[in-house]
Amino acid sequence: MSKLIIVSNRLPVTVAKQEEAFEYHKSLGGLATGLKSYHKKADSIWIGWPGIASNELKEEEKAGIEKKLESDHGCLPVFLSAEEKEKYYDGFCNNTLWPLFHYFTNKMEFKSDTWEAYKHVNEKFFRVLDEVMEENDQVWVHDYQLMLLPGMIRDKYPQAKIGFFLHIPFPSNEIFRLLIWRDEILEGVLGSDLIGFHTYDYVRHFLSSTRRLMGLSSHLNTVHYGNRNIRVDAFPMGIDYEKFYREYTDSEFIEDTKLVQDSKKDMKLILSVDRLDYTKGIPNRLEAFDAFLELYPEYVEKVKFILIVAPSRETVRSYEKLKRQVEELVGKINGKYSTSNWMPVWFYYKPFTQKTLIALYRNADVLLVTPLRDGMNLVAKEYAASRRDLEGMIVISETAGAASELGEAIHVNPRDNVAIARGLYKALEMPLEEKHTINKIFHQRLKRYSLDFWAKEFISSLQSHEKTPIIKEGVLNIGEDSDQLMKEYHQAEKRLILLDYDGTLVGFTSIPQRARPDQSLKDLLTTMGENPQNTLAIVSGRDRQTLEKWLGDLPLHLVASHGLWVKNYNEDWKSTVMLTHDWKPVVYEVMQMYSDRMPGSIIEEKDYSIALHYRKCDPDMVAEKMGEIKEALLTLVHAMSLGVLEGNKVLEVKDVRVNKGLAVAHLMRENSYDFILAAGDDVTDEDLFDALPSHAFSIKVGFGSTRAAYYVDDWRAIRSLLQKLKGS
Repeated sequence: MSKLIIVSNRLPVTVAKQEEAFEYHKSLGGLATGLKSYHKKADSIWIGWPGIASNELKEEEKAGIEKKLESDHGCLPVFLSAEEKEKYYDGFCNNTLWPLFHYFTNKMEFKSDTWEAYKHVNEKFFRVLDEVMEENDQVWVHDYQLMLLPGMIRDKYPQAKIGFFLHIPFPSNEIFRLLIWRDEILEGVLGSDLIGFHTYDYVRHFLSSTRRLMGLSSHLNTVHYGNRNIRVDAFPMGIDYEKFYREYTDSEFIEDTKLVQDSKKDMKLILSVDRLDYTKGIPNRLEAFDAFLELYPEYVEKVKFILIVAPSRETVRSYEKLKRQVEELVGKINGKYSTSNWMPVWFYYKPFTQKTLIALYRNADVLLVTPLRDGMNLVAKEYAASRRDLEGMIVISETAGAASELGEAIHVNPRDNVAIARGLYKALEMPLEEKHTINKIFHQRLKRYSLDFWAKEFISSLQSHEKTPIIKEGVLNIGEDSDQLMKEYHQAEKRLILLDYDGTLVGFTSIPQRARPDQSLKDLLTTMGENPQNTLAIVSGRDRQTLEKWLGDLPLHLVASHGLWVKNYNEDWKSTVMLTHDWKPVVYEVMQMYSDRMPGSIIEEKDYSIALHYRKCDPDMVAEKMGEIKEALLTLVHAMSLGVLEGNKVLEVKDVRVNKGLAVAHLMRENSYDFILAAGDDVTDEDLFDALPSHAFSIKVGFGSTRAAYYVDDWRAIRSLLQKLKGS
């Protein structure tokens, strides 16, 4: 039976050493708090760092911590040294990825040693997971600290169900491409079957990056990568609604509530709760409150702003500077507006208990949430859920993830102080009836899409995800009939093996001439071709000059230009059809016109066709222009013996009398074969499959509609199959 393994940077339990004993207490943070209850219900294993440096521990102490965490909390620790934590977490995670993903590119660091530490720690997480992992397990990897881990898991456990969730924003392609190690990060995340984000904006940005940086196509939020379909979707994280909505009657809560109400008196209360971080826009918020008092002086002595900031990264110099800036602004505003019996801003630089926060939520007239960029911001949801009286209002930044769910709240530009000031005024002056209407909507939404619902929906989507792309019914993976193929291969006296080149024996490249054969492929083809029972032919759309240069010295037949030219081993080239070329200048001129408007495109002229390659073009531009190009070419050639074919990132105009079926007919006329194997990946290979007898093994490389009887995942699978045939 498969199990669920949750992996995150921090465990929900933090270990601290007190003299000779160890203390175990709840970890702070939205993820650890939020997922802990689901982890318990799902009886899962949680892997993460326990918060204590491994170089402070003896081996027997590590063993004791590991045993305690596993038996009492269902957790497995990943022990990190102080140096690993500094370079991986403080370094690459928080000085490279964090500012990049939050659009603070001026704060980014590019250090190769922190990148190496990031890779090393991801590998360390994988080694701990590997100890308990089984092939059919489900793994849920969390956040930006572990973006390489899904790819590592996929390499060793190809059948595992792997989910990844990013709890911070994913930036636009223009920002993300600044990262030196962007390809490795994307490839790591794409090891997943399901990739989750808080909002559809982040989904769109991620898909844009995979399309523009890796050339991957996507349809309906599904990316096709290698031999897999990867779903990318938005799963906005919920909260434990009942925890914030329920009635509290204990003395601690009653006392907290009384203290808040006594300090509020007859004033309006504005509340702000954040962690100290430059992404939160705390100085902007204070400046906006200053602007509010200037614009609306009638609120002087009638409003109180409680600013709660939880300490964060106190040893980092830039955070110390930010704290001083906040303190100076608080002092400036209080000095400017305070009277003998009133102080406008009450600043608390410390964490508050959850119950104390709920008491504040329930008595604050307005929650001011204006991060410059935030993945979600659960504080806004907590505030809305806490307002049992339906009388509070939220002023929220339009760049916070929660804004898309709290559409009825007052949205503001977090850098526009006047807009925030006006938003505060609107919230304070909003009629009670309107507040009730908006808060009822919030409660319905938050109650339904709770934290538990979020986790269950993600895992349910992961379990139901079909990772292999759909291929036509009746087409089998050749692996299912490999024994029969091997048997017939061995029994045959005369074998014909027909292989396409690009996409079948080698992968695609951005420039066609870079796809020359490597030495291992040449050795493989030589061994297959030297077997006296084999007739081996490369059937390609490449021109004859290229095939002659690359493969002309090997013991095999060559078919160039999709069947127009045939060269038997040790013979000269022969044409199969007599063609005219008077149409080429006209078609070339039209293609050139569009190519000039599509930077990155290449025009390739062949013996019987002209091809427009657009692999290096901007995908959005291609999507916009391709219909227009095809229509122009079809209109031009409709009365000629020409066709317009769309291949893998290529549009080709060719003489329809030429096709790969001609090559089959030519080769089969010369001999009678009792075993035929043919493989190709392109629409042009369908003519080849069509011309084969029913007993042939025809193999489609990749996925999609085909006339072939079998398929394989990619070109590597064809090479593997040929290696098996060669060695048998």
